[in-house]
Amino acid sequence: MNAVIDHNRLSSAPQPGPVVPGRLEFVRGASNVNIAGDPLLTDLYTAQFGGPTPVVSRVGTDVLIEYPRFRLFGWTRARARIALNPVVPWRIEIRRGVSDLAADLRQLDLLGFEVVGGISQAELWLPQPHGTVLIRVSGGVSHLRIHRPASVAARIQIRGGASKLGLDRQYLGAIGGPIELESPDYATAADRYELDIRGGASRVAVDQED
Repeated sequence: MNAVIDHNRLSSAPQPGPVVPGRLEFVRGASNVNIAGDPLLTDLYTAQFGGPTPVVSRVGTDVLIEYPRFRLFGWTRARARIALNPVVPWRIEIRRGVSDLAADLRQLDLLGFEVVGGISQAELWLPQPHGTVLIRVSGGVSHLRIHRPASVAARIQIRGGASKLGLDRQYLGAIGGPIELESPDYATAADRYELDIRGGASRVAVDQED
């Protein structure tokens, strides 16, 4: 993320003793966000911000980030860089939409990823899944690219129409919903990803890393 981060604005919390699932939640939307696992972390998480400063709180292993209400110019100035401890399995939730998101989750044990309010410009790098891991978006998508490990099965379900939709070598131009694409091994795979988009979608691609 090419962003100037104010390192004087640093929030962190120590990792609790027992390893229990964690949850990262953006309560009131987000913009210009970078999320990644950091194997060098001894804390549960670290968070650095530039521009408008959100309130960061923790309840157990739930990390809540809540921005103040501001107009469009405030979102353009907002910057966030979140590092998560990979010892903890994580669920990530973003409420009220997100724009310009880069999430490198390959170091994490990802339990699920949900965005309510839509996506505009996002790229996700996913880890090896355990069981069926759901990536859910409500409110429509514009420009979403997801990379998963090689040989991991995946399915895309879209409730509305879509344009420029791709899953590996399968590609659809413009089509009305509902839509479903899946890799040939999806039905029999124990560990797999499911992308569920509730709304329209434009320029969505799910591929495998080499």
